[in-house]
Amino acid sequence: MEITLTTPALLFPAISLLLLAYTNRFLALAGLIRSLKQRYATTQSHIVYGQIENLRTRLLLIRNMQAFGIASIFGCVFCMFVLFAGYETIGKYVFGLSLLLLLISLALALREIQISVHALTLELNDLEEETENS
Repeated sequence: MEITLTTPALLFPAISLLLLAYTNRFLALAGLIRSLKQRYATTQSHIVYGQIENLRTRLLLIRNMQAFGIASIFGCVFCMFVLFAGYETIGKYVFGLSLLLLLISLALALREIQISVHALTLELNDLEEETENS
């Protein structure tokens, strides 16, 4: 397979959009954590505390998603530098590593979404139980 200087550059828009989406998730989570912290301070509810713990896990996943995404784009830039220097074989390996880092980032994103959906399902189940008991 031949790899040119433009091959790793093709990932820039995709990775940039992913990092933007990850940042938006992070900001939404940060706001939710702040509001739940205030709610917990007034109610001392174990349910609210459990939600905060769930958000802590998701926050760590988002941090790691961002880290692997940044490492992937760093790898693409480094790959371009290596290719520019004329080392095509090393460039292929660096590009492959960049793709692997991107895959890890996407796998973490999938896990974070699964946790998010599970938390929302628990919240909806709790709402249904309250409605049935009323």
